[in-house]
Amino acid sequence: MASTEAALKEATTLIDGAIGAALVDYTSGMALGMIGGGKELDLNVAAAGNTDVVRAKVRTMEMLGLKDEIEDILITLGSQYHLIRLLRARGNDGLFLYLALDKQRANLAMARHQLRKIENELDV
Repeated sequence: MASTEAALKEATTLIDGAIGAALVDYTSGMALGMIGGGKELDLNVAAAGNTDVVRAKVRTMEMLGLKDEIEDILITLGSQYHLIRLLRARGNDGLFLYLALDKQRANLAMARHQLRKIENELDV
């Protein structure tokens, strides 16, 4: 099992094109851990903003009566991918992993695969 710090470090070192990563509590909008970011990306702002995205999608699914779980949410920008992976393993409801990628250097399929693996190894 990996700690939050180790999991986020793994995300930014093993996933090609990673700009930054965070573990976020979407009930509060607070980042529980973060790595990377900088002038390209303010991870505190991203954590709070993506909390709204997750909440909106959860509400929409409830209104539609969908009895399914969100695996991940992808936001595609001109130069970046923003990947939100909701944690469901071992009772981690209310948390998500957030990963920002440089679109030119990233392999989206591999990033999703690696993020799923990191989720499974994460011990919160």
